[in-house]
Amino acid sequence: QGMLNYVFGKEGMRILGYGNMYSQDISQKFFGSVLHFQGQRNATKNRYAHITLNLPHGEHLDDKTFLSVSKEYMEQMGYGEQPYVTVRHNDTQHDHIHIITTNVKEDGKVMGTFNSYKRNIATQHYLEKKFGLSPSPRTKQQRELPHYRLPELQFGMDARQGTKFYLQDVLNSILQKHKVRNFEELAQLVKPYHIDIKKSKSKTGSTGVSYGLNNQKGYRTRFINGSVVHRSLSGPKLQKVFDINSKSKLIPMHRKRLQKQIDTTYGLFKTIRPQDLAEVLKEYQDIDIKLDKEGDTITGYSIHDKSGYVFQEREISKKIKIERRLDIFGNGDPTEIDVHSKQFLLEIRKLIQEAFYSSHLKSTKQAVLYSQWIMKKNLNTILPTLQSLERYRFLKTCLPNNPRDILEKVLQQEFQSVKEELYHSENKKEKENFDKKVELIKGILENHVFDFSKEKGAIHHLFQSLGLEYGNNRLTMAGSDRFVFKVALGDMPLPRNMPDYVSPGFVRQNHGILERLLAKDPKEEKKLGPSAIFLPMIFPKLFETMEATYRQKFDKAALGSYLKHAEWTHAPFEKSPRDYIKLFNAKGFYFEKGETGLEMKSVYMNKEVSFPIPRKTNAYLNSALNLDTTLKEQHIVIQEIIDNGRNDLKNLWAGHLMEKGLYHKVAFMLINEGGYPNLHREVIEQHMDNGLRKSIADLAERKANFQQDHLLRKSVYAMNSLLSDNGKEQEEVFNGFKDELTDYSKYRGGLFI
Repeated sequence: QGMLNYVFGKEGMRILGYGNMYSQDISQKFFGSVLHFQGQRNATKNRYAHITLNLPHGEHLDDKTFLSVSKEYMEQMGYGEQPYVTVRHNDTQHDHIHIITTNVKEDGKVMGTFNSYKRNIATQHYLEKKFGLSPSPRTKQQRELPHYRLPELQFGMDARQGTKFYLQDVLNSILQKHKVRNFEELAQLVKPYHIDIKKSKSKTGSTGVSYGLNNQKGYRTRFINGSVVHRSLSGPKLQKVFDINSKSKLIPMHRKRLQKQIDTTYGLFKTIRPQDLAEVLKEYQDIDIKLDKEGDTITGYSIHDKSGYVFQEREISKKIKIERRLDIFGNGDPTEIDVHSKQFLLEIRKLIQEAFYSSHLKSTKQAVLYSQWIMKKNLNTILPTLQSLERYRFLKTCLPNNPRDILEKVLQQEFQSVKEELYHSENKKEKENFDKKVELIKGILENHVFDFSKEKGAIHHLFQSLGLEYGNNRLTMAGSDRFVFKVALGDMPLPRNMPDYVSPGFVRQNHGILERLLAKDPKEEKKLGPSAIFLPMIFPKLFETMEATYRQKFDKAALGSYLKHAEWTHAPFEKSPRDYIKLFNAKGFYFEKGETGLEMKSVYMNKEVSFPIPRKTNAYLNSALNLDTTLKEQHIVIQEIIDNGRNDLKNLWAGHLMEKGLYHKVAFMLINEGGYPNLHREVIEQHMDNGLRKSIADLAERKANFQQDHLLRKSVYAMNSLLSDNGKEQEEVFNGFKDELTDYSKYRGGLFI
């Protein structure tokens, strides 16, 4: 009744329409009776729902369109058959409507509200696109609170309604972002948004809270009780939240981590101007702080930690307080790194190691052992990569101006020792990795994971899938004979269809999969990444020989890992359980009822292989109206995929690359191989708008002159080879489609040409 009184009692309100009522010409009292009657059919606490839909500031919809928005929203959120009313208010500076309905269905059962937050976000994005509204931020990090967006008008005696939504907006956002521990801390966090907080005590001893606006420029409201702003913002409700946050066992760990980071920063610098401390900590340690000021004097700082907690410097350690470290903060000198400190040398060594790693990732020689690659490099060859790193830029900026070349001098002094240390470290890791591979192969052969009798020389595919190669009765790492395992397997010629190149990323993935298949204890089983499902595409000849029991175990595990990944990628488009199923169907996955609930299957695997859906997801899908009908409709999409020959992992891979935003690689596949990504049309349309359309157009234009360009490049490479010794390396660098997972130019005779 309170909700109805508020919605219907607002001055200037307009009823836009009723949903699922026998007529639009009914009284407010009659609607209230219907809603009350249906809601009382169940004793659940949350019988009714109050929903507000708010337009961005400055945007406007007419009543008819806004009513259409509300109908579409209710349908997508599962309220399509519930009685509801849509009412428009004009008491704030942004257009908004209120919707009142019940969570109790006609049969007395409570509506399933599974995944309601995720569905609400997806529905919001869908409505924004359909009705041409400004898109809201897709992540919390993108959303900035309105420091100065205050109501410009005072609304007489009812001024609190003009500020209510502003208070909700700011307070809820602050409480989501930070793990607030008391009212004083909350007051400091909302102060930049011109919100004042006043505490009070009731006769029973409970804490009350009220909020008011004061922008110090003549606009001030009366204080509004927290429960009026929102029930979750009342004093007792907030106190429970504060108590939970204060009792976390993780707080000491966060404090210890922050103390170490700040001590490290102090150890690097000779002097820090207090006003530069926020920038230094952000760039060096990614720590956000707010400086406390009294007039022009900086008296301390608070740390807004990534964990959500806000710590005062005194909570971390007395030693880090500005007033206790006058040796760093008290001289008034410019912010400057101490070039004679141990921390500076440590940063230089970290910088060199990072440069080695980054340049190796960009290199076309990843097939060579990392340790061997390291020994072939000198400072000049990795210097361009080193100078592009954020760590280098930070050190360069904070070093003394005189001498200017001190950073380069220290780099030259430390380079050789870092190089040798890194070489020995990586060489040790590679030896351990090689020994693991040998032991893994022994286990594979002993347990008959593959039937190598099916194809002569098929064991070479196993060796290659693990980054190894065999010859002259020796097993070595691919491209290197540093580590050798002697084994007499006889003369086994290489199969003709052996690919020339295998991505190191898939080699690591396959290694983990085979270890998982042989693990005797479930606790030893390694987690799979979403790309595990593509291994049969990368190593087709190997997986064709895998024994049925192990293949079924692999398929089931790969299904489960891809399910979790797909649920995450589907979130922006999943407005309902029906959408959940449709998005999976478009990718070639479908659902069937099993003995314990719904199970997921795939067109890329044997029909007997299935993965049981988690309990919560099962409940979510079963909350859908007409689930049986939706399950029967799956065969239309699935059969179309099969009939069109898209039940190939290559098509799922194209969609996977698209979801990762690798549009130039998707364009390459579409134009050169005629593949089609198995994705829902709505998903494809969004990626086309986000840049895929442009990538396809650019590649198509380049493809028109491909032969001419190819001849020109060959001439350039030939000329380079005559003038220098690195012509071959330059030719390999030209390949713009190569990354950690994909190098289409090196596949032979398989899926890629």
